[in-house]
Amino acid sequence: MTQKTSRRDWLRAAAMLSAVGATAASARPALAARDPRWNDSITKGLNWLSRTQSSRGQWNTQAYPAALAALAGTAMIGSGSTTTQGPYAKEIARAADYLISKSRDNGLIGDPQSDPRYTYGHGFSMLFLSQVLGEEGLLDRREELVEVLTKAVEFSGSAQTAAGGWGYVSAREGNDFDEGSTTITQVQGLRGCRNAGIPVSADVITRAKEYIYECKNPDGGISYSSRQKGSSRPAITAAALAALYNAGDYDSEHVPEMLAYTKESLHDISDSTRAFGHWHYTYLYYSQVVYRQGDELWTTFRDRLYDRIVSEQRPDGFWEGQIHPVYVTACNLIMLQLDHGYLPIYQR
Repeated sequence: MTQKTSRRDWLRAAAMLSAVGATAASARPALAARDPRWNDSITKGLNWLSRTQSSRGQWNTQAYPAALAALAGTAMIGSGSTTTQGPYAKEIARAADYLISKSRDNGLIGDPQSDPRYTYGHGFSMLFLSQVLGEEGLLDRREELVEVLTKAVEFSGSAQTAAGGWGYVSAREGNDFDEGSTTITQVQGLRGCRNAGIPVSADVITRAKEYIYECKNPDGGISYSSRQKGSSRPAITAAALAALYNAGDYDSEHVPEMLAYTKESLHDISDSTRAFGHWHYTYLYYSQVVYRQGDELWTTFRDRLYDRIVSEQRPDGFWEGQIHPVYVTACNLIMLQLDHGYLPIYQR
């Protein structure tokens, strides 16, 4: 075993133990009880992503090219691979290089000419590239990543609306419109950058948290937008709660109400949850929320969630659903590997 691999394994174990303040014996049950079918499903899904990646690092999708490349790369990092180590090292490196090549002079990662909702790709790209930076062993790529992410953070700050959120495009181009789902991608991306050592303005994060609280309804759920408040959205509430955890906000008076709302709406994983729309988006974030509550709540929920995901996988290894198979497959793989602990942004 190489020194690099040993360090990753040590960091993974240390993070899992220190985060819950537990001993080694009490930290293992969730991993020890994993169904072998889940691991087989992960391998099939990752291999499908590998086969369908282009030689230039992207997945040939018309919709959200930067976002899907970033999500697919994040799923591969979830397996324990880096740009230099592991079975998917080549694919992660290519995805990173593709997104680096999409960095524009103003800091945006993506193409506003072909992507009318480019903030999704920008946020997911910051998240993916920040996870790459933490384990990047090549000096030239590290330097590129630091430069790209520094500019990306500055772009996010300039694109923030007066209310503290983000819209599908920058505040200037979008007439200061904002909404919950794009706001979450920025918060998680910015937190990933900060964790990787990239300077992030505390004021930007504080305003984003205040935006989320301003969108909260009396039932604990989060509405669609600061401009279009209405009924609570379970998906956006789960995403907002995950982002608040990433931002280190565990003790706010709003968090328990948001957690109670998401548990009532989503924890059952019944067919009725599909009526909310964007099922995979919803559970990508709600699984993060439950995982952070500890194994007592996580293990039972995980078993039901993973069994459902595996049962819907196609023979070739991908999953179908809204947006694109690459999107659904990447979301499912991130969920299936959540308690492996290789992605720092999702650790307890």
